[in-house]
This record gives sequence, C-alpha cells and structure tokens, in this order.
Amino acid sequence: MAEFSHTGPRLAVSAGIFRDGKILLVRRAREPAKGVYTFPGGRVEFGESLTEALTREIREETGLVIEIVGLAGYREALPPRTGGHGHFVILPFAARWIANEVSLNDELDDARWLPPESAVDGLPVTLGLNDTIRAAAALMGL
Repeated sequence: MAEFSHTGPRLAVSAGIFRDGKILLVRRAREPAKGVYTFPGGRVEFGESLTEALTREIREETGLVIEIVGLAGYREALPPRTGGHGHFVILPFAARWIANEVSLNDELDDARWLPPESAVDGLPVTLGLNDTIRAAAALMGL
C-alpha cells in the first residue's frame, strides 16, 4: 500500500450552524486565515467519519451541540490562499443548534450570530463564504 503524502490535500469539515434564524460565524485566531470570519470546523482525523469529525470539531471549538442537516457543497483552499499552509478540501454542512452557549477555544477569538442574508457584510470572510451560507440556508428551508 502506498504511503500518503503529507503535502497532498487535507480533508476538513465545517458547519453553518443556525439558531433562531441566525447563523454562527467565528473568527480564526491563527493561521491559516487568521483574523478571517468563517464557519467553525477542522480536519477529519484518519478513521473518523465526516459527521463524527464535524460533531467533535464543533464541540471542541465552540462547545455547541448540533444536529447535522446536510452537506452544503464543497470548498478548496489552495496553497496560494492559505499562505503556504496547505491544500484543504473543505466540506461545509448545514446544522441546527441544539444546546449550550458558544465557548471558544484558542483557535478562535470571536463569534457572532448574524442574519444569513447579511452575515458577511463588512467582515473579512473566507472566499466563497456567502455562497456557502446561501446553500446552507436553503438546506434549512430559509
């Protein structure tokens, strides 16, 4: 069996979490994308399902309990856009808030519940986030 390259694409998951008609955006506290607002999430670990990874990452980063609704597309972050920090394939999901209040870990330094139609207005956000918000909102029936 061939070894996997450490320079190849890495798989990550994220969640557009909806609560009371608003979506959660978080600001990254470190690279890649330091200072940029996006969905919470992170890397899928070897042997972990996508939904297990998403549930774990959301709990670790925000303390929230979520219900996953569906896949809202995909995004790629290529080395030129990550400052050379890697090539990521990101699978964003739509999710419903179930329990707990936001409690950020050290990877994030701000969290905002915003109306999905204006969530990105005036904020530095990851490329394509507005399209992903629209796709997630559609899955939620919003």
